[in-house]
Amino acid sequence: MKAVVITTPGGPEVLEIQEVENPKIKDDEVLIKIEATALNRADTVQRKGSYPPPPGASTYPGLECSGIIEAVGSEVTRWKIGDQVCALLSGGGYAEKVAVPAGQVLPIPSGVSLKDAAGFPEVACTVWSTVFMTSRLTSGETFLVHGGSSGIGTFAVQMAKYCGAKVFVTAGNEEKLAVCKNLGADVCINYKTEDFVARVKEETGGKGVDVILDNIGGSYFQRNLASLNIDGRLFIIGFQGGTATQVNLAPILQRRLTVQGAGLRSRSSENKTLIVSEVEKNVWPAIASGKVKPVIYKSLPLSEVVGAHKLMESSAHIGKILLIP
Repeated sequence: MKAVVITTPGGPEVLEIQEVENPKIKDDEVLIKIEATALNRADTVQRKGSYPPPPGASTYPGLECSGIIEAVGSEVTRWKIGDQVCALLSGGGYAEKVAVPAGQVLPIPSGVSLKDAAGFPEVACTVWSTVFMTSRLTSGETFLVHGGSSGIGTFAVQMAKYCGAKVFVTAGNEEKLAVCKNLGADVCINYKTEDFVARVKEETGGKGVDVILDNIGGSYFQRNLASLNIDGRLFIIGFQGGTATQVNLAPILQRRLTVQGAGLRSRSSENKTLIVSEVEKNVWPAIASGKVKPVIYKSLPLSEVVGAHKLMESSAHIGKILLIP
């Protein structure tokens, strides 16, 4: 089969399509013939050499896909050959086929095309496991997501609205903020022209928000603490603003704040299976109802993977970028 290989750590140009061995499935896995895969920021970090795949995972990038099941392992009961599915992967999505544990496979949500479904598994599992399963965002609370126009952001805005929260977003230009507003965001903040802490305080009567989903890390840490309400929860899922910072910890005690972080890729297969089943139970009905929609910026052939990575790193996109083998 064809797959995208990281020939050496570096810029987008190190990505190369090569002819490689077909994946072999284990007893608890299925083989998916890939219809589409979607880019995630983690793919660019892996390409640079900073985010190696977990032991035993495919070395090819790609953390999610959609497609048709071509083979099933001897222990798999739920899925059969010919089923249309999407899946959360530990790697291997930038290819024509991928082997994946059966517990990380999801049906295509009602009303979504097979291709567009490729953009859901990673964002749905990330947002549901962090904002909802861990930070316990509930109806009537306030929620801030940084990078509201990203794949994670556009999904988080819709899901938080669906669950009855008041949603705040930051983004870097008016076009991105308009998309967020259209998806249901209540308060849209241009982080280049506004101080998000001041705006959050102003919009919450000085209290702050209950939950923040943050992909920036170091450079936002102090400001995120300052933006949280009493009993507020900060969940960190990325370090686009670095991993190190000097911080005054006093607000954590003063306002009983919780700070947590997690990646998705390095979790055990059992843990991913649990998240995937919670997503199917809680998120798939929101998609089927039309309240949560895929936000696809562009679909490119797999052969244009270099351009796709350049696009992602330019941050010009809104929503997900798909690759079609």
